[in-house]
Amino acid sequence: MERNENYFVWLFNQLKGWPMQNYLLFFFALGFQLALLISSKVTSVTLITFIGTILGTLCVLAINATKAINGWLGLISAACFIYAGLAAKNYLSIFEQIAYVLTLDLPVIFAVRSWNDDTKNHLRRFGTKQWIVAIIGTLLVYAVSGYLIGSFTNDPRPWIDAISFAISLTAGIMCFMRYNNQYYWWLASGIFQLILWGVTFAQGDATLAMAINSLIYVVNDILAFTVSPWFNRGRRQAGLTEME
Repeated sequence: MERNENYFVWLFNQLKGWPMQNYLLFFFALGFQLALLISSKVTSVTLITFIGTILGTLCVLAINATKAINGWLGLISAACFIYAGLAAKNYLSIFEQIAYVLTLDLPVIFAVRSWNDDTKNHLRRFGTKQWIVAIIGTLLVYAVSGYLIGSFTNDPRPWIDAISFAISLTAGIMCFMRYNNQYYWWLASGIFQLILWGVTFAQGDATLAMAINSLIYVVNDILAFTVSPWFNRGRRQAGLTEME
């Protein structure tokens, strides 16, 4: 019992020591999403979406800060977003969350005690080969997933869904392999998710909360370039050795 208690105390402590900007962004997101929830009719979709957006914001901020609690936060928020994606018929957003669970959440959970140091001390950057592979891979996933989801489901936005899925899948793989270039993909992913959920909301198939959540993710991605240990500017602020 004591060992389990120590584990949960350790996990909770992963919420400490983040850059101040991360905390400010989280409380902004919490206030905004809470206002949306209160001002709308509370249903199972709006409530589960609210929980998912709050935990999802904490998750991406934890990745930004290289804190291992992101695994559990991502796993729970993924379940919420799968529910929201199913309700909105954005089917590839469901596969996107499954990909996150496989490439991000479960590997972190299984190596939770070592993930922090292993990640921030063993980061990599793209060379020319990696850029080419990542771009071609993203385009191939986009073309195949867009065709399949448009042909075999009633997804009303297959190609917007597909580009968001393709970029997010590539970013998840990059994060798993500890490439800091993932944040260029996360930024693009957030923009296309914002478009996807904005269109979905405009067509009456989702709440505004998912679009706002995507906007928060975009802000987090921009923030990462300045304060996160994934980049040298953030590493200098944290007293870490710079990447070569």
